[in-house]
Amino acid sequence: MQQLTVPAAIARQLRWNAVADLLFRRLTLLFAIFVAVLVFAILVALLVGAWPALSRFGPGFITSAQWNPVTEEFGALATIFGTLLTSTIAMLIAVPVSFGIALFITELAPAWLKRPVGIAIELLAAVPSIIYGMWGLFVFAPWFGDEIQPFLTSTLGNWPLIGALFQGPPMGIGLFTASLVLAIMVIPFIAAVMRDVFELVPPVLKESAYGLGCTTWEVTWNVVLPYTKVGVVGGIMLGLGRALGETMAVTFVIGNAHVLGLSLFMPGNTISSALANEFAEAHGELYVSALIALGLLLFLITFIVLALARLLLLRLSRQEGRTT
Repeated sequence: MQQLTVPAAIARQLRWNAVADLLFRRLTLLFAIFVAVLVFAILVALLVGAWPALSRFGPGFITSAQWNPVTEEFGALATIFGTLLTSTIAMLIAVPVSFGIALFITELAPAWLKRPVGIAIELLAAVPSIIYGMWGLFVFAPWFGDEIQPFLTSTLGNWPLIGALFQGPPMGIGLFTASLVLAIMVIPFIAAVMRDVFELVPPVLKESAYGLGCTTWEVTWNVVLPYTKVGVVGGIMLGLGRALGETMAVTFVIGNAHVLGLSLFMPGNTISSALANEFAEAHGELYVSALIALGLLLFLITFIVLALARLLLLRLSRQEGRTT
Protein backbone atom coordinates (compact mmCIF):
# COMPACT_ATOMS: atom_id res chain seq x y z
CA MET A 1 0.00 0.00 0.00
CA GLN A 2 1.43 3.35 -1.02
CA GLN A 3 2.36 5.56 1.96
CA LEU A 4 0.55 8.91 2.10
CA THR A 5 2.81 11.99 2.22
CA VAL A 6 1.95 15.45 3.49
CA PRO A 7 2.33 18.07 0.78
CA ALA A 8 5.30 20.40 1.19
CA ALA A 9 3.09 23.50 1.63
CA ILE A 10 1.15 21.90 4.48
CA ALA A 11 4.38 20.73 6.11
CA ARG A 12 5.83 24.24 5.99
CA GLN A 13 2.63 25.65 7.45
CA LEU A 14 2.73 23.14 10.30
CA ARG A 15 6.38 24.00 11.03
CA TRP A 16 5.56 27.72 11.00
CA ASN A 17 2.62 27.17 13.33
CA ALA A 18 4.88 25.29 15.73
CA VAL A 19 7.48 28.07 15.65
CA ALA A 20 4.80 30.76 16.10
CA ASP A 21 3.29 28.85 19.03
CA LEU A 22 6.71 28.50 20.68
CA LEU A 23 7.44 32.20 20.12
CA PHE A 24 4.08 33.16 21.59
CA ARG A 25 4.71 31.04 24.68
CA ARG A 26 8.16 32.51 25.20
CA LEU A 27 6.92 36.09 24.76
CA THR A 28 4.06 35.69 27.22
CA LEU A 29 6.49 34.07 29.70
CA LEU A 30 8.84 37.03 29.21
CA PHE A 31 6.01 39.49 29.91
CA ALA A 32 5.05 37.59 33.07
CA ILE A 33 8.66 37.57 34.27
CA PHE A 34 8.92 41.29 33.51
CA VAL A 35 5.93 42.04 35.72
CA ALA A 36 7.36 39.95 38.56
CA VAL A 37 10.78 41.61 38.22
CA LEU A 38 9.14 45.06 38.15
CA VAL A 39 7.21 44.39 41.36
CA PHE A 40 10.35 43.04 43.01
CA ALA A 41 12.35 46.07 41.86
CA ILE A 42 9.74 48.44 43.31
CA LEU A 43 9.87 46.56 46.60
CA VAL A 44 13.68 46.71 46.70
CA ALA A 45 13.71 50.43 45.86
CA LEU A 46 11.21 51.13 48.65
CA LEU A 47 13.21 49.05 51.12
CA VAL A 48 16.43 50.86 50.27
CA GLY A 49 14.78 54.27 50.56
CA ALA A 50 12.98 53.37 53.80
CA TRP A 51 15.93 51.70 55.50
CA PRO A 52 17.25 54.79 57.37
CA ALA A 53 13.86 55.31 59.03
CA LEU A 54 13.24 51.61 59.65
CA SER A 55 16.71 51.08 61.13
CA ARG A 56 16.33 54.05 63.48
CA PHE A 57 12.76 53.52 64.70
CA GLY A 58 12.40 49.77 64.21
CA PRO A 59 8.96 48.31 65.04
CA GLY A 60 8.16 51.57 66.80
CA PHE A 61 7.64 53.15 63.39
CA ILE A 62 4.46 51.10 63.02
CA THR A 63 3.27 51.29 66.62
CA SER A 64 3.86 55.01 67.22
CA ALA A 65 1.40 57.72 66.21
CA GLN A 66 3.84 60.60 66.69
CA TRP A 67 4.79 62.51 63.55
CA ASN A 68 7.01 65.53 64.17
CA PRO A 69 9.38 66.60 61.38
CA VAL A 70 10.96 69.25 63.63
CA THR A 71 12.23 66.74 66.21
CA GLU A 72 12.52 63.98 63.56
CA GLU A 73 10.18 61.64 65.39
CA PHE A 74 8.09 59.64 62.94
CA GLY A 75 5.44 56.99 63.42
CA ALA A 76 2.99 55.50 60.94
CA LEU A 77 0.20 54.29 63.22
CA ALA A 78 -2.11 57.27 62.62
CA THR A 79 -1.82 57.00 58.82
CA ILE A 80 -2.24 53.22 58.86
CA PHE A 81 -5.32 53.60 61.04
CA GLY A 82 -6.77 56.27 58.73
CA THR A 83 -6.10 54.20 55.62
CA LEU A 84 -7.73 51.04 56.97
CA LEU A 85 -10.64 52.86 58.63
CA THR A 86 -11.65 54.98 55.63
CA SER A 87 -11.35 52.02 53.26
CA THR A 88 -13.40 49.76 55.54
CA ILE A 89 -16.22 52.28 55.97
CA ALA A 90 -16.19 53.04 52.26
CA MET A 91 -16.54 49.36 51.37
CA LEU A 92 -19.31 48.83 53.93
CA ILE A 93 -21.27 51.53 52.13
CA ALA A 94 -20.21 50.85 48.55
CA VAL A 95 -20.70 47.08 48.33
CA PRO A 96 -24.47 46.92 49.11
CA VAL A 97 -25.17 50.04 47.03
CA SER A 98 -23.21 48.61 44.09
CA PHE A 99 -25.01 45.30 44.43
CA GLY A 100 -28.37 47.09 44.35
CA ILE A 101 -27.38 49.08 41.26
CA ALA A 102 -26.17 45.98 39.41
CA LEU A 103 -29.26 44.01 40.41
CA PHE A 104 -31.56 46.80 39.26
CA ILE A 105 -29.84 47.12 35.88
CA THR A 106 -29.76 43.40 35.12
CA GLU A 107 -32.98 42.14 36.69
CA LEU A 108 -35.46 44.92 37.45
CA ALA A 109 -34.95 47.88 35.13
CA PRO A 110 -37.07 48.15 31.97
CA ALA A 111 -35.19 47.70 28.71
CA TRP A 112 -35.28 51.41 27.83
CA LEU A 113 -33.65 52.36 31.17
CA LYS A 114 -30.86 49.80 31.35
CA ARG A 115 -28.53 51.47 28.87
CA PRO A 116 -28.79 55.05 30.24
CA VAL A 117 -28.16 53.88 33.80
CA GLY A 118 -25.24 51.73 32.67
CA ILE A 119 -23.71 54.63 30.76
CA ALA A 120 -24.15 56.90 33.78
CA ILE A 121 -22.28 54.40 35.98
CA GLU A 122 -19.43 54.21 33.46
CA LEU A 123 -19.24 58.00 33.26
CA LEU A 124 -18.97 58.24 37.05
CA ALA A 125 -16.04 55.82 36.92
CA ALA A 126 -14.31 58.11 34.41
CA VAL A 127 -14.50 61.24 36.59
CA PRO A 128 -10.98 62.17 37.82
CA SER A 129 -10.40 61.79 41.54
CA ILE A 130 -9.45 65.44 41.96
CA ILE A 131 -12.95 66.40 40.78
CA TYR A 132 -14.44 64.23 43.51
CA GLY A 133 -12.11 65.92 45.98
CA MET A 134 -13.10 69.44 44.92
CA TRP A 135 -16.78 68.52 45.02
CA GLY A 136 -16.31 66.98 48.45
CA LEU A 137 -14.51 70.03 49.82
CA PHE A 138 -16.68 72.82 48.40
CA VAL A 139 -20.10 71.16 48.17
CA PHE A 140 -20.42 68.00 50.24
CA ALA A 141 -18.34 68.89 53.31
CA PRO A 142 -20.18 72.18 54.13
CA TRP A 143 -23.58 70.53 53.70
CA PHE A 144 -22.49 67.50 55.72
CA GLY A 145 -21.14 69.68 58.53
CA ASP A 146 -24.24 71.89 58.69
CA GLU A 147 -26.99 69.31 58.27
CA ILE A 148 -25.82 65.75 58.92
CA GLN A 149 -23.12 65.91 61.58
CA PRO A 150 -25.24 67.76 64.17
CA PHE A 151 -28.03 65.24 63.66
CA LEU A 152 -25.67 62.26 64.04
CA THR A 153 -24.10 63.80 67.13
CA SER A 154 -27.48 64.42 68.78
CA THR A 155 -28.73 60.91 68.03
CA LEU A 156 -25.98 58.31 67.61
CA GLY A 157 -23.60 60.35 69.77
CA ASN A 158 -25.66 59.46 72.85
CA TRP A 159 -25.61 55.71 72.26
CA PRO A 160 -23.39 53.51 74.41
CA LEU A 161 -20.27 51.98 72.90
CA ILE A 162 -20.56 53.69 69.49
CA GLY A 163 -21.40 57.17 70.78
CA ALA A 164 -17.75 58.25 70.90
CA LEU A 165 -17.47 57.67 67.16
CA PHE A 166 -19.94 60.46 66.42
CA GLN A 167 -18.76 63.11 68.84
CA GLY A 168 -16.85 66.21 67.82
CA PRO A 169 -17.26 69.63 66.25
CA PRO A 170 -19.27 69.72 63.00
CA MET A 171 -16.40 70.81 60.76
CA GLY A 172 -17.55 68.90 57.70
CA ILE A 173 -14.13 67.44 57.01
CA GLY A 174 -12.71 64.39 58.70
CA LEU A 175 -12.41 60.62 58.51
CA PHE A 176 -16.12 60.00 57.96
CA THR A 177 -16.37 62.55 55.15
CA ALA A 178 -13.35 61.00 53.44
CA SER A 179 -14.96 57.57 53.80
CA LEU A 180 -18.19 58.77 52.17
CA VAL A 181 -16.32 60.37 49.27
CA LEU A 182 -14.32 57.17 48.84
CA ALA A 183 -17.53 55.14 48.79
CA ILE A 184 -18.97 57.36 46.06
CA MET A 185 -15.77 56.94 44.05
CA VAL A 186 -15.59 53.13 44.19
CA ILE A 187 -19.29 52.46 43.66
CA PRO A 188 -19.06 52.84 39.84
CA PHE A 189 -16.19 50.33 39.62
CA ILE A 190 -17.83 47.67 41.75
CA ALA A 191 -21.27 48.19 40.19
CA ALA A 192 -19.87 47.96 36.65
CA VAL A 193 -18.08 44.68 37.38
CA MET A 194 -21.12 43.21 39.14
CA ARG A 195 -23.38 44.24 36.27
CA ASP A 196 -21.10 42.60 33.71
CA VAL A 197 -20.83 39.31 35.59
CA PHE A 198 -24.57 39.23 36.33
CA GLU A 199 -25.23 39.53 32.60
CA LEU A 200 -23.08 36.43 31.99
CA VAL A 201 -25.53 34.15 33.80
CA PRO A 202 -27.21 31.91 31.20
CA PRO A 203 -30.87 32.97 30.83
CA VAL A 204 -31.98 29.33 30.96
CA LEU A 205 -30.83 29.07 34.59
CA LYS A 206 -32.86 32.07 35.68
CA GLU A 207 -35.86 31.06 33.58
CA SER A 208 -35.81 27.60 35.16
CA ALA A 209 -35.84 29.14 38.63
CA TYR A 210 -38.65 31.49 37.73
CA GLY A 211 -40.52 28.53 36.29
CA LEU A 212 -40.30 26.82 39.66
CA GLY A 213 -41.97 29.83 41.27
CA CYS A 214 -38.92 31.61 42.67
CA THR A 215 -39.05 35.33 43.33
CA THR A 216 -36.51 37.78 41.91
CA TRP A 217 -34.60 37.84 45.18
CA GLU A 218 -34.54 34.02 45.36
CA VAL A 219 -33.24 33.83 41.80
CA THR A 220 -30.57 36.39 42.59
CA TRP A 221 -29.49 34.77 45.85
CA ASN A 222 -29.68 31.10 44.80
CA VAL A 223 -28.80 31.28 41.10
CA VAL A 224 -27.09 34.52 40.07
CA LEU A 225 -24.75 34.99 43.04
CA PRO A 226 -23.50 31.35 43.20
CA TYR A 227 -22.82 31.45 39.46
CA THR A 228 -20.96 34.78 39.59
CA LYS A 229 -19.38 34.75 43.06
CA VAL A 230 -15.83 34.74 41.71
CA GLY A 231 -16.47 37.82 39.57
CA VAL A 232 -18.35 39.58 42.37
CA VAL A 233 -15.48 39.06 44.82
CA GLY A 234 -13.05 40.25 42.15
CA GLY A 235 -15.04 43.44 41.65
CA ILE A 236 -15.15 44.09 45.39
CA MET A 237 -11.38 43.64 45.63
CA LEU A 238 -10.92 46.01 42.70
CA GLY A 239 -12.88 48.65 44.57
CA LEU A 240 -10.96 47.97 47.79
CA GLY A 241 -7.65 48.41 46.01
CA ARG A 242 -8.86 51.72 44.62
CA ALA A 243 -9.97 52.84 48.08
CA LEU A 244 -6.68 51.90 49.74
CA GLY A 245 -4.59 53.86 47.27
CA GLU A 246 -6.79 56.89 46.62
CA THR A 247 -4.87 60.12 47.10
CA MET A 248 -6.29 63.43 45.88
CA ALA A 249 -9.95 63.03 46.78
CA VAL A 250 -9.04 61.96 50.32
CA THR A 251 -6.47 64.72 50.69
CA PHE A 252 -9.12 67.36 50.06
CA VAL A 253 -11.58 66.25 52.74
CA ILE A 254 -9.81 64.25 55.45
CA GLY A 255 -8.25 67.17 57.28
CA ASN A 256 -4.62 65.96 56.97
CA ALA A 257 -3.75 65.75 60.66
CA HIS A 258 -1.47 63.12 62.20
CA VAL A 259 -3.77 62.40 65.11
CA LEU A 260 -5.25 59.19 66.43
CA GLY A 261 -8.70 59.40 68.00
CA LEU A 262 -12.02 57.63 68.30
CA SER A 263 -14.22 60.25 66.66
CA LEU A 264 -15.01 59.82 62.98
CA PHE A 265 -15.70 63.55 62.71
CA MET A 266 -12.15 64.58 63.62
CA PRO A 267 -9.46 65.21 61.00
CA GLY A 268 -7.11 62.37 60.21
CA ASN A 269 -4.70 61.18 57.59
CA THR A 270 -4.03 58.28 55.27
CA ILE A 271 -0.76 57.05 53.87
CA SER A 272 -1.57 58.38 50.42
CA SER A 273 -2.67 61.81 51.63
CA ALA A 274 0.41 62.14 53.85
CA LEU A 275 2.67 61.40 50.89
CA ALA A 276 0.83 63.87 48.67
CA ASN A 277 0.99 66.64 51.26
CA GLU A 278 4.51 66.28 52.59
CA PHE A 279 6.78 64.71 49.99
CA ALA A 280 7.40 67.93 48.05
CA GLU A 281 8.52 69.83 51.15
CA ALA A 282 10.37 67.04 52.95
CA HIS A 283 13.93 68.02 53.93
CA GLY A 284 16.53 65.76 55.40
CA GLU A 285 17.35 62.12 54.80
CA LEU A 286 15.31 60.83 57.73
CA TYR A 287 12.17 62.77 56.78
CA VAL A 288 12.28 61.54 53.17
CA SER A 289 13.05 58.02 54.36
CA ALA A 290 10.04 58.07 56.71
CA LEU A 291 7.77 59.05 53.82
CA ILE A 292 9.23 56.28 51.65
CA ALA A 293 8.60 53.90 54.55
CA LEU A 294 4.95 54.97 54.46
CA GLY A 295 4.88 54.10 50.77
CA LEU A 296 6.40 50.72 51.58
CA LEU A 297 3.69 50.07 54.16
CA LEU A 298 0.98 51.00 51.66
CA PHE A 299 2.57 48.68 49.11
CA LEU A 300 2.60 45.82 51.61
CA ILE A 301 -0.96 46.46 52.79
CA THR A 302 -2.26 46.49 49.23
CA PHE A 303 -0.24 43.41 48.31
CA ILE A 304 -1.52 41.48 51.33
CA VAL A 305 -5.13 42.45 50.68
CA LEU A 306 -4.96 41.49 47.01
CA ALA A 307 -3.12 38.25 47.82
CA LEU A 308 -5.82 37.28 50.30
CA ALA A 309 -8.43 38.12 47.69
CA ARG A 310 -6.63 35.91 45.18
CA LEU A 311 -6.55 33.04 47.67
CA LEU A 312 -10.27 33.50 48.28
CA LEU A 313 -10.95 33.41 44.54
CA LEU A 314 -8.89 30.24 44.16
CA ARG A 315 -10.81 28.63 47.00
CA LEU A 316 -14.12 29.61 45.44
CA SER A 317 -12.96 28.26 42.08
CA ARG A 318 -12.07 24.89 43.61
CA GLN A 319 -15.50 24.69 45.17
CA GLU A 320 -17.25 25.13 41.83
CA GLY A 321 -19.39 22.13 41.01
CA ARG A 322 -19.28 20.66 44.51
CA THR A 323 -22.49 19.67 46.21
CA THR A 324 -23.47 22.06 49.00
